[in-house]
Amino acid sequence: MKNYIVEFIGTFFLVTAIGFTGNPLAIGAMLMVMVYMGGNISGAHYNPAVTLAILMRGKISGGEAVKYMGVQITAAICASVLFFLFYGRTFAPAPNTAINVMKPLAVEMLFTFALASVVLNVATSKKAAGNSYYGLAIGFTVLASALAGGPISGGAFNPAVGIGPILVDTILGAGKSMSHIWLYIVGPFAGAAVAAVVYKITNPDEV
Repeated sequence: MKNYIVEFIGTFFLVTAIGFTGNPLAIGAMLMVMVYMGGNISGAHYNPAVTLAILMRGKISGGEAVKYMGVQITAAICASVLFFLFYGRTFAPAPNTAINVMKPLAVEMLFTFALASVVLNVATSKKAAGNSYYGLAIGFTVLASALAGGPISGGAFNPAVGIGPILVDTILGAGKSMSHIWLYIVGPFAGAAVAAVVYKITNPDEV
């Protein structure tokens, strides 16, 4: 149970920072401190795509991974409802509609690949065991990814960040974001899966 509580708290505050500020620096910093907070308890995934990469890495069971993902999405929904209660409106990631939709999809995949690769190498590798920089590395990856890819894809890089706010927007808001939800599911999961494969190829001694 403690793992699920930590996953809920970490994801909740990550999505709250996204909604309340939209500032990449605040978002990266929040993720960093939440990773340090929960890393030694749940592994501090806070992201269904990261959970998928760690599942493929063999560091979590399939059943546990499904539970993690459910908790993460629930936390994102709760954070989105909190935003609505504060501001009387909803928020949701949205791609740049002036460009071909494949570009936002590619951005979600590419930067989730980067995030999952960093997590696998700094938080699950035996060679990096016991390091004190894992939270900083993960937080700065999200900060850089949001700055670089946010204007193109909306900068989710996390299915919970896409699903939670979009569901709440559909129920309580204008409901115009549901058509984009697939971007924030397909892109991040694909990027994380590729990251897990690359990790196994580049770290054969860890498999």
